[in-house]
Amino acid sequence: MTKARFTHGCATFALAMLSSTAIAQTDAATPAADAAEGENAQTDIIVTGSARAQRRFDVSYAINSLSQDDVQKIAPKSFADLLGTVPGIQVEATGGEVQNITRVRGIPTDRGYLIFQQDGLPLYHEIDGVFFNSGEGMNRYDLMTERVEIVRGGPAPIYASSAAAIANNITVTGGSESRGKAQVTIGDTGLYRLDVMQSGPIDDKTYYAIGGFLRQHDGYRDGGFPSDKGGQIRANIKRDLENGSIKISAEYVNDHNIFYLPIPIADPRNPQVSLDPYIDYHTGTLNSPALRNVNIKYRDGSGALQSMNRDLADGRHMRFFNAAINYQGDFDGWQVAAKLGGTKGKSSFDAFYSTTNPADGNTFAAGYLTAARTAFGPNVARLGYALAGTNGGTAYDPYSASGLVMSGQYRASESKFYSVQGDLSVTRKFETGFGSHDVKVGVYSAFYGNTLLQAYQDMLIEVRSRPRTLDLVAYSATGAVLGSVTQNGVLRYTTTLNQGEGDAQMIAFYANDTWDVTRGLRIDAGVRTERYSYKGFALPTTQVDLGDPTTLADNTTRAFSGAVLDQRLKPKATNWTVGANYDLNGNLGVYGRISNLEVPPQLSVVTGIGATIVKTKARQYEAGLKASFGPHYLYATGFYTKFDPFNASFAAFNPVTGRNDQVLPFIGEASVKGVEVDGRVAPTRWFTLDGSVTWQNPKYANLQNNSGADPSSVNGNQIIREAKFFGNVRPSFNFDLGEQKLSVFGRFEWVGRRYVDLFNRTAMPGYQTLGAGASIDWGAWHFQVVGDNLTNAKGLTEGNTRTDQFAGQGTSEAIYGRPLFGRNFRFILSRSW
Repeated sequence: MTKARFTHGCATFALAMLSSTAIAQTDAATPAADAAEGENAQTDIIVTGSARAQRRFDVSYAINSLSQDDVQKIAPKSFADLLGTVPGIQVEATGGEVQNITRVRGIPTDRGYLIFQQDGLPLYHEIDGVFFNSGEGMNRYDLMTERVEIVRGGPAPIYASSAAAIANNITVTGGSESRGKAQVTIGDTGLYRLDVMQSGPIDDKTYYAIGGFLRQHDGYRDGGFPSDKGGQIRANIKRDLENGSIKISAEYVNDHNIFYLPIPIADPRNPQVSLDPYIDYHTGTLNSPALRNVNIKYRDGSGALQSMNRDLADGRHMRFFNAAINYQGDFDGWQVAAKLGGTKGKSSFDAFYSTTNPADGNTFAAGYLTAARTAFGPNVARLGYALAGTNGGTAYDPYSASGLVMSGQYRASESKFYSVQGDLSVTRKFETGFGSHDVKVGVYSAFYGNTLLQAYQDMLIEVRSRPRTLDLVAYSATGAVLGSVTQNGVLRYTTTLNQGEGDAQMIAFYANDTWDVTRGLRIDAGVRTERYSYKGFALPTTQVDLGDPTTLADNTTRAFSGAVLDQRLKPKATNWTVGANYDLNGNLGVYGRISNLEVPPQLSVVTGIGATIVKTKARQYEAGLKASFGPHYLYATGFYTKFDPFNASFAAFNPVTGRNDQVLPFIGEASVKGVEVDGRVAPTRWFTLDGSVTWQNPKYANLQNNSGADPSSVNGNQIIREAKFFGNVRPSFNFDLGEQKLSVFGRFEWVGRRYVDLFNRTAMPGYQTLGAGASIDWGAWHFQVVGDNLTNAKGLTEGNTRTDQFAGQGTSEAIYGRPLFGRNFRFILSRSW
């Protein structure tokens, strides 16, 4: 049986089992049983994307609510790993603990327009900042998260800006009873983590909650220094009022996280030859202690030479403080809600990016021989490799290993950011002669901005895990050093240099009406209109020679020209949605919806130079079936999304200049149609099967290019990195052993075939992974062991996006990409009180 047939077979079996159980339950139920089941069916209460709290079964859109118990059993490695269990969301959770890739229903962006909120407000208004995002880059799951609600499509564009989906983190709030929990997690990848939470009453009307985590982790790919170190703390105080409540919250995050980039896995001279002996597929990385003291040189606007000393071990260092206030009040049926939050922080970013494929050592050196003779004189007899910083004294022979060398790009970025956002809404139910209307109107506003300073430079390295940096040295016939192509491992100093600053103001007005027409029939409609005002500046750059005659590394360095480019933009957007829901009874229902999403250009268009300014527009259609019978449920949603216009432009890495200056503008359409299914069956008290399956057909259409590239071979192709088929099945066996409760559970996941390039020339094959775990509860104690990728399955994500999006990798299957992490285990011990 082929992998594809095996995957389809497993999915078909899971869906058949889910469906047959639900149908069997329907056939067996009496009318009285139906009524009882309907009262208990899917009692998860959700608040995201709804005028007021209601049952999941009653809403007319796709939403999942993941409780602390759900998350405990999944035991995710990261927030992206958790989101990957939700239907319609394909994740690439291989970049590390934070800022991974989430793709919602084939939406062709790295974030999928998935907007993260905390108690209904974002921590930072935009989906992306400067090398951080306001989703997984800022939100970290811990015991202070009561549950996570994830909306796909539906009314998301009404309740958040630029939202095709919303992930709302509902925090723990204190109540009349004290409760707490402490949890220790230890992993075989050098993971040590402590989570704590405590909540309870201060007096009969005032409650508190506080908690957070501390963690250090060597990493799934050992770069010679900790991958993750730091933590967060969150706290809130709630006060009950005569007609409502007020809650004040605060959060502080200080966390370092290493970013894992793609690695070469096969020899480009002969793709059948694996590079596994040099860079292990599951644990190898190009991160290295050799990159802990990198000197980045450039000239500022006055012509003065500047240096930045960077340490790769700092990784993505996120520091921010957030404070929020949440008020809810009932004034004779008028529900008033007011939320205000403010975030101030800074982000430092250090990462080593993949660029070009490895090259034969002799071929690479030969490419610089002419330039070396021009710079250092005709006495240059040969170019040879040496370990960086030894002035050519410690020779390095690539042919003692793979025979290859390669370059990579060290990227450094500094940013300060702020964001203040508030939401005020009023909800009121009106009884009419023809049903009732639950109307919500509101206003949302945000003030936000950031600064940026970015510098990238190219390094020359050997081909192995934790590589050493190399120098390419010019020798005379007698072995004397005449000069060096590189300098201390630097192939080209500061090939990219950006500096700017921007501030934004926006205001949005929204309204939604839920009309209960008759029993079982509900229609809702909403609209949101937004106005933005951006102002900022960017510093143009030029190319200079820093003037060191002993090296070629500084010949094409970027420098600030001294000019200042002031920029302004005032985009706007209008979103709307109309949906209908009909419940046949308390167990079966159907719904349909159409939504319009407009995504304005982000603030970065006024802090950078030469940005492509396009307002993305998407029309989303959905139709769903829902069935809920006690512990069993099945939710199936068909969806169709069309982007017009869609910006598929990208800037590719140029190996000649070392810059991302090969800009290929593609503007056109993208469409995604498919079906997502989410289900659970519990045929016995001791067995439960959860699962989600998504099939979709993401493709490009009607692309236009004004720079001479022919898009005709792209139209109709599968969208880059989007799988047509993915999902997971999670069986669980639960046994009551008296004082102890034992659970054994598994997680089988699959992702279908994807492509790295627009022309679908180079594929990333589909893959399947298997995880399992077991837990035992003994009174207040809980012990759990969980393992991921137990079979050490191989699978690639991303490809090498700096160079392969247009031309592929020259092979039918990818030989450069970000592989899955290898087999790993975590041990979790917790105590509740």
